[in-house]
Amino acid sequence: MKLIIQLLLWIVIIFLGYLVFNAVYEPIQFNKVKEKRYAKVIERLQDIRAAQIAHQEVTGRFAKDFDGLVRFIDTAEFVLTQRRDTTVLDEEYRRTYNVDQYKDIVLIDTLGYASVKDSLFKDGRYKNMSKVPVDGIDAEFEMDAGTVVKRENRLPVFEVKVDKAVVLHDQDRDLVLQERQVVSVDQVNGPYISVGSMEDVTTAANWPDSYGKGREQ
Repeated sequence: MKLIIQLLLWIVIIFLGYLVFNAVYEPIQFNKVKEKRYAKVIERLQDIRAAQIAHQEVTGRFAKDFDGLVRFIDTAEFVLTQRRDTTVLDEEYRRTYNVDQYKDIVLIDTLGYASVKDSLFKDGRYKNMSKVPVDGIDAEFEMDAGTVVKRENRLPVFEVKVDKAVVLHDQDRDLVLQERQVVSVDQVNGPYISVGSMEDVTTAANWPDSYGKGREQ
């Protein structure tokens, strides 16, 4: 009887040890997987942001879907300009007062054009920018674009995001749920990894600087 009790105690000790080990080991492994996948996702979101900023610079608006954004990269060109200061005769002042007076002006000279594709994506990686770069899933980023009214001005906005649950699809559900509720200055906050906003005029992202530039405006 004593031997049986000792055996049961050892079983309980081993089981409790296993639970303690898992309680420490699983979050460590989860964080390793999370950080590796987040880095890949954020790198792609940075590419999308760069493409959207270029789209807005050339067309005055953001692309609403990835097909349009890819077509833009394939065909669009940046205008290369040079700013120079100069002084010219103020004709209106001369007509009014019959006195020569000069004024400073800024001239913008067009130097040429440069392909958006060659400027931003020489390696062609933009072709798959809609895909979430995580093995084992076939998912795309959610993207939208439109305008918001600020001080009676209608301004272009965009947002691109992916649910953390999609990125961490094969991980422990409880840990994923906790991760979707994160609020911290050094973590990716909220349920999504995202850049831009459909409510505010911003190109900022919700990841910390440790993953690359995220909170720039």
